[in-house]
Amino acid sequence: MDHPTPEKGRPGGLAVDLAMKTIYVVDGARTPFLKARNGPGPFAASDLATQAGRALLLRQPFLPSALDEVILGCAAASPDETNIGRMVALRIGCGNKVPGWTVMRNCASGMQALDSAIANIQCGRSQLVLAGGVDALSRAPLLYSETMVRWFAGMMQMKSMGQKAGHFLKLKPSALLTPVIGLLKGLTDPVNGMLMGQTAENLAWRFGINRRQMDEFSSRSHLRATAARQAGAFAEIVPLVDGNGKIYAEDDGVREDSSADGLAKLRPVFDKPYGNVTAGNSSQVTDGAALLLLASQEAVDKWNLQPLGKIVDSQWAGLDPAQMGLGPVHAATPILQRHGLGLNDLDLWELNEAFAAQVMGCLHAWNDVDYCRNELHSEPWGVLDEEKMNVDGGAIAIGHPVGASGARIVLHLLHALKARGKQRGMASICIGGGLGGAMLVETC
Repeated sequence: MDHPTPEKGRPGGLAVDLAMKTIYVVDGARTPFLKARNGPGPFAASDLATQAGRALLLRQPFLPSALDEVILGCAAASPDETNIGRMVALRIGCGNKVPGWTVMRNCASGMQALDSAIANIQCGRSQLVLAGGVDALSRAPLLYSETMVRWFAGMMQMKSMGQKAGHFLKLKPSALLTPVIGLLKGLTDPVNGMLMGQTAENLAWRFGINRRQMDEFSSRSHLRATAARQAGAFAEIVPLVDGNGKIYAEDDGVREDSSADGLAKLRPVFDKPYGNVTAGNSSQVTDGAALLLLASQEAVDKWNLQPLGKIVDSQWAGLDPAQMGLGPVHAATPILQRHGLGLNDLDLWELNEAFAAQVMGCLHAWNDVDYCRNELHSEPWGVLDEEKMNVDGGAIAIGHPVGASGARIVLHLLHALKARGKQRGMASICIGGGLGGAMLVETC
């Protein structure tokens, strides 16, 4: 028996000769992204994904039962929607035999769902997969503190009414009236204790990004989204309808009158009073879903599908959680290296706007000699042309329903490339916990 030889460039590695399958994006749809306001939004997460999924599948030449699986990313699933992928698969009519499952990679949960679908198509386990992400952040739960949980546990052990009355008197009103805000817990790094906005402040300080620059970037995001909407550039949006027949047709956080001067009036949120990251130069807390239909060549041929594009490559990366906003740099760079590309060799970029400082930090990092040599082990990559990046606005204007965003940027990137007659682009996202994700796509 012949033994495998070491793979070139990888000491001790094994040579691998796999025929990589083309992964097609056949179609996709997303809901409007609805800004969280003063209470739970009109739709649960499963409602959002179900309406997007039904609209998407209604225009396909096959029944939902023809899917091999449904994979959904969700970062803040409610207790009633713990395996939301399975829930949605059943609700959109896939039937009992189509498996549905859920993944979680914080801000890139929707992109992880796509990558999981890619892996299953590559190994031949699936041919036709509905994948994407969803979150209803306005419905993030209020939680009891550990003090209250222990009090409730103690109450359950009390037998007599006298014991229960005595235990009740031990209850401190402050503990009862100070719930833990689930959303804030989700936006806090569990290792270093930093809020995501504080990590953006770190990048602003590291690269010398000032408040005016952040606000100008944010205003531009709103104005680009406004122009894109007026031009009909968000064809991937399918309207939502609530139980009273009210229609939600557009992202409702886009400000047509946004200006840097207006944003300058807002106070810092994460580093008071001297910070520069505000609600206005941060992504919006929103509810929404984005779903894509991924297929192998066999499925495309079988159903005579007309794909929108294909996912050519993907990459995940880790970095210091306190600098998590630079995740796109660490994830996208290896893809560029593998394909012999520079930043501006791509036609378009979608770099998710968690914070203005975070996106600007990425642009600085790619052009910073010390950062590139010490962290990327490369020479500087130069200046990314911002006219190629987030051309139709980003999450600062549109919103960031955490589980959906990674899928949204991949889907919209393909639509934006098609609309401009372009071919190749990169979608990349920073991820809480010190991670980054990226996907290289091409139009068909």
